[in-house]
Amino acid sequence: MFKGVDFWPHDKIFPIMQVRRSFVITSIVVFGMAVALLATRGLNFGIDFKGGSLFEIQSKSGPVDIVELRAKLGRLGLGSMQIQQLDEPTDALIRFEQQKAKEGESSEKAQQNAAAKVQEALGDDIEIRRTEVVGPAVSGELAWAGITAVTFAIFGILFYIWFRFEWQFAIAAIIALVHDITITLGVFSILRLDFGLSEVAALLTLAGYSINDTVVVFDRIRENLRRYKKMALDQLMNLSINETLSRTVLTSGTTLLAVLSIYVFGTEVIKGFAFAMLFGILIGTWSSIFVASPFLLWIGVKRDWSGIAKSDKATAAARS
Repeated sequence: MFKGVDFWPHDKIFPIMQVRRSFVITSIVVFGMAVALLATRGLNFGIDFKGGSLFEIQSKSGPVDIVELRAKLGRLGLGSMQIQQLDEPTDALIRFEQQKAKEGESSEKAQQNAAAKVQEALGDDIEIRRTEVVGPAVSGELAWAGITAVTFAIFGILFYIWFRFEWQFAIAAIIALVHDITITLGVFSILRLDFGLSEVAALLTLAGYSINDTVVVFDRIRENLRRYKKMALDQLMNLSINETLSRTVLTSGTTLLAVLSIYVFGTEVIKGFAFAMLFGILIGTWSSIFVASPFLLWIGVKRDWSGIAKSDKATAAARS
């Protein structure tokens, strides 16, 4: 009978908890750097949150000259403008900020006039393949909706873990989750990548993926608490991590390959989402192995958490 191929060294126990301080200190340093970046540089919000217009263009006569295009559109005086080369040399992405309305003019009309100026400056040799316009009122609502979605997701996960396990597990899981989301945002900040609604969706997906990995480890810790009642907690957690390590690494690896293919072969529209997922899977796997359990150990977990120890004592007393 075919049993498949297994490359994982199941007979080897990695001393993860023995060197947990090094891993946790590394995570704390990186987390602190991410917080500092977000506080000083912030995120490069896209038009979803700032408002503005986006044109995806294609040149009919050959590669787009980005330098010439920047000079031509810069003379229009439309404020902050970003021009980005896409995968194909003939394709480019143009973004410009929300325009300030003149007296007696609506903001929508001001943006329409700016879009008309850009189209005229591009000329007949450039085909506009896609247009997006987001007004300031809508962008404000989207920003608030994004913040609300992430906040509710974190609190929902907190209460789920609390109900499923106990408050110590919930706190450790949320620490790992905040660690993952903050460091991912820090990478977006340092690389100045556009952050829009698709990236918020990626963060929510990342939260679910990361917490799923953490719950698998915590579930094994809970089982082992029942099984090994006299084993030292650090040894028990190290055993639990190692017992789930093959599942964690192989699941993350296969998911990583799928998201990597989306990032490499996907269109520009989905690359921000794919990058957030790509980095998020890596940092989420790291936190599930090296962050969640060490914090659970330091917070402290009761040996009689499962209630089995109490029931055993009660049974013994009844027999005597």
